[in-house]
Amino acid sequence: MPNSLNHLFQKNREWAEKVNSEDPDFFETLSKQQKPEYLWIGCADSRVPANQIVDLLPGEVFVHRNIANVVVHTDLNCLSVIQFAVDVLKVKHIMVVGHYGCGGIKAAMDAAEHGLIDNWLRHIKDVYRLHKSEVDSIADEHQRFDRMCELNVMEQVSHVSQSSIVQNAWKNGQELHVHGWCYSINNGHITDLDVTVSTLEDAERKLNEL
Repeated sequence: MPNSLNHLFQKNREWAEKVNSEDPDFFETLSKQQKPEYLWIGCADSRVPANQIVDLLPGEVFVHRNIANVVVHTDLNCLSVIQFAVDVLKVKHIMVVGHYGCGGIKAAMDAAEHGLIDNWLRHIKDVYRLHKSEVDSIADEHQRFDRMCELNVMEQVSHVSQSSIVQNAWKNGQELHVHGWCYSINNGHITDLDVTVSTLEDAERKLNEL
């Protein structure tokens, strides 16, 4: 059967058997609780798997992914994930993780039409508009592209920090840190963009800096 995905079921069984042989209690323990300390907001790119990049097991990272790791205040999907992670799971860290070579960023920077996704890319074009003078001043095309990937992450960190969910958590004294990272597919390394926000005061200061 040409459309069969039986090979994936086979891989699933082999993986489950391997995990069970290494830790017989793993799945029973995993099924009873979900207490991650981390929420990962990343790109949907298949080359950027959240758990593997930071070498954490299932159950240790709560994950939301979309094209170009964008956080929009009208996106109920993303906001619901953040709300559940912050209010129910009580995560301590939210990592907004972009990656160099992001196709969504590249598409937003060119003048071509891409169909429906252009509506989503509009949010990234807004990031470019806010930082146009800096981005345009970079002569090297590769470096300019990389910088846009970083700037997009920094803007999304601000969006997360300005959300009522996160702001209310800080008002209630909850420990919560919002980080901005960029991942390199070329070498597997994460770069901390040094834009971590941990308090209402941090959020206000970072907003004024952007």
